[in-house]
Formats: sequence, C-alpha cells, structure tokens
Amino acid sequence: MSTVRIEPLLHYCRREKPSYRPPSKSFKLSSSNALPKKLVYNGRSFCNFEPPTPRALTLRAASTDAATVETFESTDLFFKETFPLKRTEVVEGKIFVRLDHGKKAKNWMLTVGCSLPGKWVLHWGVSYVDDVGSEWDQPPSEMRPPGSIPIKDYAIDTPLNKSASPVGGDQSHEVKIDVKHNSAIAAINFVLKDEETGAFYQHRGRDFRVPLVDYLQEDDNVVGAKWGLGAWPGALGKLSNVFVKAESSHSKDQGSSNESRDPQQKTRRVEEFYEELPIAKEIAVNNSVTVSVRKCPETAKNLLCLETDLPDHVLVHWGVCRDDTKRWEIPAAPHPPETVVFKDKALRTRLQQKEDGKGCWALFTLEEGLAGFLFVFKLNESMWLKCAGNDFYIPLSSSNHSIALPIEVPSEDAKVPDSSTEAGEEKNFTAYTNGIINEIRNLVSDISLEKNQKTKSKEAQESILQEIEKLASEAYSIFRSTVPTFTEEAISETEELKAPAKICSGTGTGFEILCQGFNWESHKSRRWYMELQSKAAELSSLGFTVIWLPPPTDSVSPEGYMPKDLYNLNSRYGNIDELKETVRTFHKVGIKVLGDAVLNHRCADYQNENGIWNIFGGRLNWDARAVVADDPHFEGRGNKSSGECFHAAPNIDHSQDFVRKDIKEWLHWLREEIGYDGWRLDFVRGFWGGYVKDYIDSTEPYFAVGEYWDSLCYTYGEMDHNQDAHRQRIVDWINATNGTAGAFDVTTKGILHAALERCEYWRLSDQKGKPPGVLGWWPSRAVTFIENHDTGSTQGHWRFPHNKEMQGYAYILTHPGTPTVFYDHIFSHYHSEIKALLSLRNRNKLNCRSRVKITKAEGDVYAAIVDEKVAVKIGPGHYEPPSGPQRWSISAEGRDYKVWEAS
Repeated sequence: MSTVRIEPLLHYCRREKPSYRPPSKSFKLSSSNALPKKLVYNGRSFCNFEPPTPRALTLRAASTDAATVETFESTDLFFKETFPLKRTEVVEGKIFVRLDHGKKAKNWMLTVGCSLPGKWVLHWGVSYVDDVGSEWDQPPSEMRPPGSIPIKDYAIDTPLNKSASPVGGDQSHEVKIDVKHNSAIAAINFVLKDEETGAFYQHRGRDFRVPLVDYLQEDDNVVGAKWGLGAWPGALGKLSNVFVKAESSHSKDQGSSNESRDPQQKTRRVEEFYEELPIAKEIAVNNSVTVSVRKCPETAKNLLCLETDLPDHVLVHWGVCRDDTKRWEIPAAPHPPETVVFKDKALRTRLQQKEDGKGCWALFTLEEGLAGFLFVFKLNESMWLKCAGNDFYIPLSSSNHSIALPIEVPSEDAKVPDSSTEAGEEKNFTAYTNGIINEIRNLVSDISLEKNQKTKSKEAQESILQEIEKLASEAYSIFRSTVPTFTEEAISETEELKAPAKICSGTGTGFEILCQGFNWESHKSRRWYMELQSKAAELSSLGFTVIWLPPPTDSVSPEGYMPKDLYNLNSRYGNIDELKETVRTFHKVGIKVLGDAVLNHRCADYQNENGIWNIFGGRLNWDARAVVADDPHFEGRGNKSSGECFHAAPNIDHSQDFVRKDIKEWLHWLREEIGYDGWRLDFVRGFWGGYVKDYIDSTEPYFAVGEYWDSLCYTYGEMDHNQDAHRQRIVDWINATNGTAGAFDVTTKGILHAALERCEYWRLSDQKGKPPGVLGWWPSRAVTFIENHDTGSTQGHWRFPHNKEMQGYAYILTHPGTPTVFYDHIFSHYHSEIKALLSLRNRNKLNCRSRVKITKAEGDVYAAIVDEKVAVKIGPGHYEPPSGPQRWSISAEGRDYKVWEAS
C-alpha cells in the first residue's frame, strides 16, 4: 500500500510534550493552514525514547464496547512501543517596523522586530541617493548595530535581540539602526531570516524597503509613498504607503539602464511611522503514538490499542498482512466505530477523543493467524504521517518482536549514543537492514515470476524496478556509513596509513593540502594564469597537493563570480590556452587542480519585454524558465528556489531537467578540455545539495568542496560558545550531497576568531571535549581555512585577527580536516613558518581523519595531541606535552604557538 512520503524536518530524541506552545492569543496555531510540505521521522535521531507513563485508559466507548475494553485491560500484553510523530503547524505573529527620531534629535532610528519566537536575523542593505543600478549596498560602519556580520559585498546580517517592551504582551525580538539626518541613503532594504529554519521572510514576495527620501520624479521606484499622513503613531496609512516594493531594477553588473539621479534634485524626508504586518511561520510539532497488543486467552484474538496525542479529527488508514511481504488486506469484522472501506484495499477509522480531551484512541479486534498490523495517519488531504517513509508495521505474534520503526545509522556528525542504548540500536539496525534485503528479494521474486510478467503492465514492472533501485540505494548508503573510512579510530604508529579505497567521488584520499591560488586583486594583471604557473614547482616543494584556481568563465564582474557565457573561458585571469597550459604544468609537478564553478546564478545577456535581464546568450541560451520563480528581481518562470537567493544576478533553477543536463555537459567539458580534477563550488546555500550530488556523480571529480557560508550564532552581539546549530547546517548540506563533497569549515574559522581576539581559548573545545567546528563531527568532509579572497585580501569582509594568523595555521595544519592555505599568506613574511608546518604535517602523515585529543582548553591557552605523534599549543599561556613513553621535541614555533613531534 503506498502513501504520500513525509520527509525529514528536524532531529528528535526524547518527547515529553510538543516543543512549542503559543504564549498568547496573538500566536494562532492552525492545522488547516499547514503548508503541503513533506515531513518524516528521521530515524537517526530516535534515541532514549520512553513511552508515556502507564496509566489507566479513560475511554469514551459505547456500551457495546465495554466488554472489549475490559477484556483488553485483563489480557496479557506482549507488544508495546511508542513512536515519535513529526508534523508542522503554522503559527501566526507580526513583524513591526518603526521609524522615529533617535536619541540625537537630528538622527532617525529604524526599529525592526518580530513577535514570533526564534533566532531572527535582519539581512539588510541600503540604497544611496546617487546609486546607478545596484539595489543593495553595505551600509556605513557607524550604522551597523553590534554583532553585525558582512555578507559578501552587498549586505549585513544583524541578530535581533529580545525587546525591552513586548508587543501585545508577548516577548518579541528587535534591532535598532541609527540613520543620520543628512545621510545620502535613500532607502533601507531588508528581509527577515529565521536562523532556526534558514527561511527568509519578505513583503508580498519582495524585499522590504523603507524609503528615507521622497523623490518628486515620476516613475522612480519610491513614487507612490505617502508622506506626512498624520501624527505618529495615530491613524496611519497602510504599509504600502511606507514600504515600497523595489521595482525591477538590474544591478550595475547587469548593465542597468537606470540614469543617475541629479544630486541637486529636490527631495523630502520621510516622517515618523509605525506599522505591523502579519507573519506566519511553519513550526515543528512533536507528537507520538503508543501501540499496545494483547492476546485474549478466551478467543485467541489479538486486541490492538492505538493511543496518540494527535488532534481528534485524525484518521488512521489501516490494514493487516498475513506474511512478511506486508501486503495490505482488509481484516474480518468487527471493526471499530466510524470505519469505512477505502478502495477495497484498506480501512479508514476516525480516532475517538478521550474523555479528558487529551488525545484520541482506537481499539482493534484482529483475528488469529495474522502476521502484522499496518497503518498510517492521515491529518488532512495533503499531510500523511508515516514511519521513516514506510508504513507502520506492528507484529501480531508474541514470538516476533522485530522493531516496527526503522533506525537510520548515525553518521559521523551524529552525537555518540550512551552505552545503554548501543545494544538496542545495533539490534534495531540489524532488523532494518534485514528488512531491506527481504523487501528487495520479494520484489525481485514478484517481477521475475512468468505469471506476473504476463499479467503485470509495463508500467507496473517499471514501478517495481524503481522500488528495487531505491532500496538498493538505501542499502548502499548504509554500507557507506559503516565502512572504516568514516571512523576516527586511532592509527598505529608502526602501521603506515594507506590511501583508503575510493567509496564515492569528490572526497580525495584524506592527505590533501589545498592552496587557494589567487586573491581578490589577481585579475588585474590579466595574465594571472602565467604568473601562477611560474610558482608551480615551488608550491609542490612546499607540500601542497591541490590548488584552487579562480572562476574561469567570462564574467560581468572582473573577479569571475558573475558568470555570463559559461563556455567562454577568456577571462581577466588569462585566455583558455593559458589556462590549459597552467593546468598541465601543475599536473607535471603532482598537484591536482580545482576549478571554481559558480552554479547558483548566471548573468543574462538580454532583457525581456519588461526590461528584466533574464535572457541568456552563448551556447547555453536559456530563458526565464531557467530562473527560479521566487527570485523577486528577475521574473523567473521556473520552480521555487531550493535554497537562498543571491540578489545580484538571476538564480538558476536546478530542478529543471534541461538546466541540469546543460550544467553536467559543461562540467564534463571542463574536465576533458581543461583538465580540471575537481570543483570548488560557489554559494551552495542557493540550491539543494542533492543537485550537487547529481553533478558530482556525473563528473566524478577527485575532490570537491562547497562554500556553505552562514552566520554563526550570537546572543546580544556576543558569539555563543555552543555552535552546534551552525555546524549542523553545514553538515546537513554535506549529507544532502550524500557525502560526495566536503564543505569549508566556517564554524571553525568563526570560533578561532573569537578565541584569539578575546583570549578565550576555552572556546576551542565543545561540551564533549572535541573540536567545536565541522572537523569535530565530520573531519573527513571539513575543509578548514583561516582566510580567503572574500574574508581577507583587499575586501577584508571578515579578516582573521591581526598578527595571529600563524596561530590559526598552527591549529588547522596539525588538526584533522583538509587544510587550506591562502595565497597571500604563502608569499608573505609567514612563508618560512607555513613551510615548516606543511613539512611537519606531511612528515607525520597527518590526514583528514587524524585522531585529536584536547589536553588543555583554558582562557589563555589551547593544546592538543594529534595521532600521538604531534602536540600543539596556541595562545600566550604555558603548556608542555605530558612526559611518558614519547619524547617530545619542538619542531616549529612562533608568536604564541609551539608544535612538538614525538620521537
């Protein structure tokens, strides 16, 4: 019996009550408004789950049912299990925006807040009076509230803090932005981001825009704003009188035709206002169902009771099976009240509400000789609750206690279970894998029978084959998650580590050391490829095994990150022939080459009939169908984005078959024509990691790494010690690629910033005594770095603490993960120190899966021992490695760091 599949939403370990309760009337839960999103129980998170405390059943039953209920209570229980149920509700609140005079009378104060609970971030930028085309720019530093973080070169992320004056009696969050009276800023643009879900909230599908200047020019994008609508905060006009949607305007990189505004043009300033807008947020609600089965000694029938805290309008869609094939059948009567037959294949029963109003229940009398009871829940026409994508299966024989709920094997990022749960999980896992094997065998037997081949249609046979492929894929993922490659076992000193067998493409051997072979200014020479080629032998002698080259395609921006014609490889860094020659030179000295592939967005060559830049040129002459529909600036006709929008160029819709086909062909061409060995993938937050898996499976790169750039977690402007939520988002993306790609460990970089800047080295150990970044959870997929072309160079968006760079390199070049060294640092006064650390890493065969033991993490010092071969300390505090069987000798040292080797 097939039903709608419900996909994973969030992790779950122990359920007491639903995790969210609306605090007041302004938060309205409405199941009827639940979006038709897919949810599923994530088996990996099923741990330490305890059923509710046994209690006497309080049942609302007809008099005819009384005997059955009494019999159920008096019979012997042989099965009882409680299962978590994941679903979503929609909670409603409001966004409020206020513009009034600040502390200084001549200044303005913009306040943006939200009345819903959560970790909210304001993603914002400004538009200047004399801007030409560019819709968002970063605000001046004096406008940025504490805790603000630059995003690329066009926006700022600022966390919202708890409000001192709640809205409507509810706790709210807000941020205040100072605006100078005589500022050249014409408008403040923003969207609200929910850090817990990664979702962005806009105004009617567009960015919020607060105009600060009223132009008296027709057709300007702020015309229509009404100014001076009465005393604040009395009766105001609608929000559309204050918020003006940014009309379609192209970035200057897209060749906007907007004319410069006359700086002498007469303007008027906006007056004070206050406005509120409704906001609806989808939240996770945790429910459960408890299933109990008893044998009636008098009739030998099974009595099965379902108890759940789901709403009382829920239907249970159910049937029985007679063997392990789990084929649905309708059982013989009697059936519970309010039961109807569904398509002669199953039954539907409306659960009865308990007398206390807390949940609902149903009691089923089942004949003897049945193997199992099958069911799913139907909440509404678009929402079904299943068991890890499968039907719930309850064994009806006391001798068969196989678990009804499949358990997904924890990946390397999952928390290590307590020893008390390991035995049970191992048993559950064995049952799950055996179940997959049996299902495959049954499906193969079913399709191979000559009788079935004659009676089954071609479509039915193809459906069975697809199901076999799906099960085989699931079994293969289990194999991948249990092979030694993913473990962190200690490596014997006397046993030389060999490169692990390749299980999936894109992961390398584990011994890679990356060099980022360019900075933000490299394009200015117009012959960068040739300059880099001349350094190939030196980079090889230093110990680098992989080099990351800049984006090769023709681009609107000279740095290459606004690509146009993907097949035109004549860029500001050099022409296609110079690129080929450079790649060949690096191959000769034993260095693999990564191409920088910008797949999230692409700049158009032509405007459509509305003047919007969404018609592409060159060999891949796509139209608006290749652009996501929810990008507010480019009138896309594709599907909704599977990630976050990059505002400066059309965001590509990777769900389109023709788009993926063209991209795979292009990547194949780069592999064959240029000789790239792998990929650095730009802005992967913009599209689903499953598409990345498709591209990697197709092109089979040696190594691949994604730029999943996300804001860390802050409270009142100060970085939180626990950054598990941040690294979890990166790990989730890696999981979405099926582990075929690594990701830059932004978490580790951010924590190093805080630890070194504030002399808080205790931050470098998490609550379990492990490294706090991605390298502490999934080191084989963590690509560590301290600086790159965005954070450092001449951009300096998030520059590493000054004069502490070598502490950062002492950390990443001795720890697990795949370290990356920035070009600017290699050819600087740090050259000799970096060379010593690279030599030490290669000499001791440290790798992405090396075992790290943190021995000290205090205010002024951090120390660790790696693979029992290398000891490292960073920070001004004192540390010496412990004396024992090893003899430690200093191999590298510098300002506030030391590294020892064991002899």
